[in-house]
Amino acid sequence: MKDDNIIFGLRPIIEAIKAGKEAEKLLIRNGLQSDLYFELKELIKIHQIPFQYVPIEKLNRITRKNHQGLICFISPVNYVPLENIIPLLFEEGKTPLLLILDKITDVRNLGAIARTAECAGVNAIIIPSRGSALIGPDAIKTSAGALFKIPLCRSANLKETIAYLKECGIRIISCSEKGENFYYQADFTNPSAIILGSEEDGISPEYLKLSDMIVKIPLHGEIESLNVSVASGIVLFEALKQRAL
Repeated sequence: MKDDNIIFGLRPIIEAIKAGKEAEKLLIRNGLQSDLYFELKELIKIHQIPFQYVPIEKLNRITRKNHQGLICFISPVNYVPLENIIPLLFEEGKTPLLLILDKITDVRNLGAIARTAECAGVNAIIIPSRGSALIGPDAIKTSAGALFKIPLCRSANLKETIAYLKECGIRIISCSEKGENFYYQADFTNPSAIILGSEEDGISPEYLKLSDMIVKIPLHGEIESLNVSVASGIVLFEALKQRAL
């Protein structure tokens, strides 16, 4: 059975995944056991679907219908493997400009960033499978439809994804208040991937260590940080300006 972007019940979820529906996230009741569930577990593994074990009370708050201990959020967008995008960009003679979002959990921020990224000519947005905002109606609306236009890549391991990008000759530039250089001092004319982190936690230290450069935006007021969607616009349009010169 379906309710907007939600599918619940074992068999409907299995059939939806087999039919090619993009699962954004799967909530599973703690202790769930059945033969059908083991079939679903195989599909979760094959399709690398993000999942979370939750108490039944959480599922009941989402729907009072017979969910059978499972609720699946269906994504309105299709994710593209990053390994399919990077070689194609180089083959077409393009200079990749990518955006990596680390723990951006606010759907409106995600939508606003996607809108800015599409306008700035970003080639793809990379988000982690876990710890990221669900892409639903609010994110789509805030993005003004940009989430349908820009390729989205889901990463099960951002550390490995960053390592892959570096192997492809793409510089990793993190935008953080911990940076020693200002954002306009970075050279964005080369293949680049920009990392943005949440306003609460910033970019994970392990990703900062992997960065080729950490840059910051100068602030002269009393507030210590910008909204992450605003920061994305500042940095991305600096990249656009440099590439237009």
